[in-house]
Amino acid sequence: MTTPVEHERTQVDPSPVDVRTEDRPWQTLVWNDPVNLMSYVTYVFQKLFGYSRDHATKLMLDVHHKGKAIVSSGSKDKVEADVAKLHAAGLWATMQRSS
Repeated sequence: MTTPVEHERTQVDPSPVDVRTEDRPWQTLVWNDPVNLMSYVTYVFQKLFGYSRDHATKLMLDVHHKGKAIVSSGSKDKVEADVAKLHAAGLWATMQRSS
């Protein structure tokens, strides 16, 4: 039989690292691919996210020159939906926790 003191020791409080991880938002990344035209990628960013032409173009150029760009962030559910929309549009997208 365990004593109350032994039982208390087995309970683990969430560490500050775990709490901070849950507070970090998720991010949607779009990756460069050899298929989609730059003009199409800009168009998709404008239509899906409501970005201005200039902002969408900047993100598209990041994808083209750097290989990827963060195009949205937020809750896990929101970012999952964004990734699904980008996949439906034919773009290569993934999600990650912000660093």
